[in-house]
Amino acid sequence: MNPLQGARIQVELPRNAVVANEDLSRLKIDRNGAAGGMASRGKQPRLIVTLGATAALILLVVFYFYGGATMEVESATVATAYPSQSFTLLNATGYVVAQRKAAVASKATGRVEWLGVTEGSRVAEHEVIARLENADVSATMAQAAANVKVAKANLQQGQAELIDAQAAFNRSGDLLAKDFISQSAHDMAAARYHKAQAAVRGYEASVGVAEANHRAARIAVEQTLIRAPFDGVVLTKSANVGDVVTPFSSALDAKGAVVTMADMDTLEVEADVSESNLPRVKLEQPSEIQLDALPDVRLRGVVQRIVPTVDRAKATVMVKIRFVDRDPRILPEMSAKIAFLEKEMTAGQRSARTVVQPDAITHRNGKNVVFIMKNEKAVETPIETGEKIGDMVEVLKGPKAGDKVILRPVDGLDNGDRVKAAAK
Repeated sequence: MNPLQGARIQVELPRNAVVANEDLSRLKIDRNGAAGGMASRGKQPRLIVTLGATAALILLVVFYFYGGATMEVESATVATAYPSQSFTLLNATGYVVAQRKAAVASKATGRVEWLGVTEGSRVAEHEVIARLENADVSATMAQAAANVKVAKANLQQGQAELIDAQAAFNRSGDLLAKDFISQSAHDMAAARYHKAQAAVRGYEASVGVAEANHRAARIAVEQTLIRAPFDGVVLTKSANVGDVVTPFSSALDAKGAVVTMADMDTLEVEADVSESNLPRVKLEQPSEIQLDALPDVRLRGVVQRIVPTVDRAKATVMVKIRFVDRDPRILPEMSAKIAFLEKEMTAGQRSARTVVQPDAITHRNGKNVVFIMKNEKAVETPIETGEKIGDMVEVLKGPKAGDKVILRPVDGLDNGDRVKAAAK
């Protein structure tokens, strides 16, 4: 290399001087500038190498932590299903109702004096659940009871008179046979005897009237006691202490029913079935009932009645399904889904199964696997499958319910690849 290449040449000229071509004595070379330029050019390659190494290291770190590009995949959730789906002929919706339900009221009109139940109270048949003010009718009943006693006392007095009159009549007959008395005296004894007999019959009738009045008064008192018509549970309470109750709720602010109750042992499901699907339903057909309030519970049922009329507006027929399996958590008016089954299921078929979509299963290295999405990575998981349940496949071993699996995994997908769910 030419040592002067890149050197800076400094020319010093006197002021107002003219430099001739041959006058080069004043020219000199600045060797320090040349050496500095060479040193600067020597540092540039080392700096470039250092920057390149740093960038490569950063790229390696990024690749290590992020694993390359993220693949978009379709995903589905591993769920639970019941084998009854394979035997279902028809699905319908309905509500839980009580076959025995009553709005309990009083035949009498009065003010509620005592109320012994609230919503949810269990009551027995004939149990008193409320009482109206009954001081007036109770006094009438006491008066009627006293009249019964008076009538019975009069009857006893009349019976005593009858016994005396009968004895006198018998003695008179004996004396008349011996001519000790006259015929007129005997006739007077006979008249007294017949009069005593009539009086006794009148007293007996008076006792009957008094007892009838007492029964009427007792019924009037009983009508102020509101009793449960059957064993059941109080659903709603319509009246409180102090409210006026009247049989037909015709008075202003008067209440009709005091409580509404239902027999929980007669709960059933009412479902509307389209008349075109009616041939799929028959009496005593096994069914499966799922309540919206108990989504993880499946209850056995059986078709009990098919109402023999069609709802013209909805073109449906009401079908009533009786519960075979009962649960104390079932309440009236709960929403229900009913599956009408082809046949009765065994005990083992009534339990929930873990299922997965068949599109999630692929064959790798001689075995069936699925790819589970965990922390935005594909995790290869072996799977063992069972019977087909509807459009799904039963999972015997492998993913659990709630896991997200990749649908239709491509051949290039490997364990640990970064994935994300495709936008729908």
